[in-house]
Amino acid sequence: MKGDKKDLNIEPFLKPLPQAFYNQPTLELAQMLLGCLLVKETKDGIASGMIVETEAYKGPEDRAAHSFGNRRTKRTEIMFGEPGYVYTYVMHTHCLVNVVSGRVGKPEAVLIRAVEPYSGIELMNKRRPVTDQKNLTNGPGKLTKALGIGMEDYGHPIFKPPLYLAEGSKSEGISCGKRIGINNSGEAKDYPWRYWISGNKFVSK
Repeated sequence: MKGDKKDLNIEPFLKPLPQAFYNQPTLELAQMLLGCLLVKETKDGIASGMIVETEAYKGPEDRAAHSFGNRRTKRTEIMFGEPGYVYTYVMHTHCLVNVVSGRVGKPEAVLIRAVEPYSGIELMNKRRPVTDQKNLTNGPGKLTKALGIGMEDYGHPIFKPPLYLAEGSKSEGISCGKRIGINNSGEAKDYPWRYWISGNKFVSK
């Protein structure tokens, strides 16, 4: 785990990635997001984490996706637009954050499952006090609470502050496997569309 912002010069990393970065196939994007910094600016300060785990959801043909069969609702509407926008939703009282991917009219997204705390760690601990630091952001609901991400971020362009992705560090080893918590999705439960940085202790499972 990295130090707080006061201990590190992280300014070079705080330039948002361009929207063009998100114009790549969903499975590739899910892997390219690993190592990027997820940054949230709030009135209380800036907090960020390096993405260490993602899950890809390929929309119309993916039974595990909210947009399976081109299901278009108030909740899924943002996924039918351009890639690079924020898709948030609530599950079991927790807010989860996704990056919209796929071309316009092809509703796909990548769930950010876990991050390694990078800056603003003191602020994150105030929001989500834990005794073991590896539990601070090692899950999709944990990381949103720690970073201050909520439903108000739905539809936000993730290439602009206050919620954005910035260049971090290249991930040397990437593992893949089945996605988590989608046992009622037929054959889709076996798709190996979960990706994580091998050996990182902040991976959720």
